[in-house]
Parts: sequence; C-alpha cells; structure tokens
Amino acid sequence: MFKDRKILAIIPARGGSKGIPKKNIVDLAGKPLIAWTIEQAKKSKHIDRLILSSDNTEIMAVGRKWGCEVPFRRPAMLSTDSSPSIDAVIHAIGKAGESYDYMILLQTTSPMRSAEDIDGAIMKCISSGADSCVSVIEPKKSPFWTYKTNSRGRIVPLIKTGLIKRRQDLPRTYCLNGAIYVAKIKWLLRSRSLIGRNTVPYLMDEKSSIDIDNRFELDIAAFIIKNIK
Repeated sequence: MFKDRKILAIIPARGGSKGIPKKNIVDLAGKPLIAWTIEQAKKSKHIDRLILSSDNTEIMAVGRKWGCEVPFRRPAMLSTDSSPSIDAVIHAIGKAGESYDYMILLQTTSPMRSAEDIDGAIMKCISSGADSCVSVIEPKKSPFWTYKTNSRGRIVPLIKTGLIKRRQDLPRTYCLNGAIYVAKIKWLLRSRSLIGRNTVPYLMDEKSSIDIDNRFELDIAAFIIKNIK
C-alpha cells in the first residue's frame, strides 16, 4: 500500500513472440527474462499483490517457480498479435477477485528497471492525484529537430514551429519506455486506456529503460548486467 491505496501488480507474458522465440522465458544472465521483473516487483514496498497473466503453460510454470502468483490462464482470444493489450489488463483485474485502488503493469521486456523505479512511479501517481503515471525517457534527438518528406519528396520539419537553433531552448520531450504503467483502476476501467489528459511521467535513465525486442537488445542487457550493473 501507499497512502492506504491497495495496489495490484500485473505482469503480462503471452506465449507468442516473433523477434525472440519464447522471449518471456529466454535466458538473460542466468535467469529467465521474466524472473528479473518478478524479483523487482517482489522487492517493492508498495505492491500488495503480484500476478502473472499468460496463456502459455511453460511461462506460467516459470512464473510460479520464481514466486509469482498465477491465479488464472489468459484466454487465447486475448493473446494474439492483434489483441489490444488493455483487454488483457482489464481481464486480469477482473480475475484478481479482490478490490484494488491502483494497478501497475510491468512488462517483462524491461529487465533493467528497479524496485525503486516501481515504487517511485507508484508514489508519483498517487501523490500527484493523476489518473495514471507512465515511465518515460528523454529522446536523444529532439522531435523539434526531426523531419519528414512532403508530397514532392522534400524534407520539411515534422513539427511546424519556428526553427529552434539552440539545444537549451528546446522544450523537454519524452518517449514511453514501456517499463511501468500505473493507473487508478476505476479510471482505467472507464477509459479503457493507460494514458489520458491527467497522466504524469516518471523519468528513467537510458540504462534502466532498455526494452528487449530482439537478440541485439538482449545481448546489450546481458553485457550491462555482467559488466556494469
């Protein structure tokens, strides 16, 4: 709990993965990828309950082995490439069988986030009175310095403002890093979204924001864990 709010943590981990076969349980520095997220969540000071949402027997077994509760099996229709992720979140909330004030979604593909990041996002969401909080990173290249092509194949500014020449004059911009999503459950069920007009950012650094989608990113994470972390 934080400020008397009950918090449910959900780890989504479906079986199908294209970039890396069995991605959710692939080895990362001696542990299944999913184990890193489970361990981080279990170290949280504010999470009241941690559950796994998966359609895959092998993933479910690995989740249990590493201490995550697996109270249900996700239906196949909520586990396809085209299934909206919010539907799986709402299904998990309904299957939890208890009343919670907030939900925190933790993707297995962000193994470098810390328990401190998890608790920091929870505290910011609740203390700010926001409907949700999402983890972000500042992009290396500002979108104010990016371009697109027009109908004639010529490059034009992506954002139509006056040219900003000095870096210090650029407004701060953020990209979602996919590591943490916190939301009021009542608002989430009503809006069917994790981001809205009353969403606040939780800033993370580049190392903690690594998102594993392919073998190259898996190798980078393994190198950092073995040599830097």
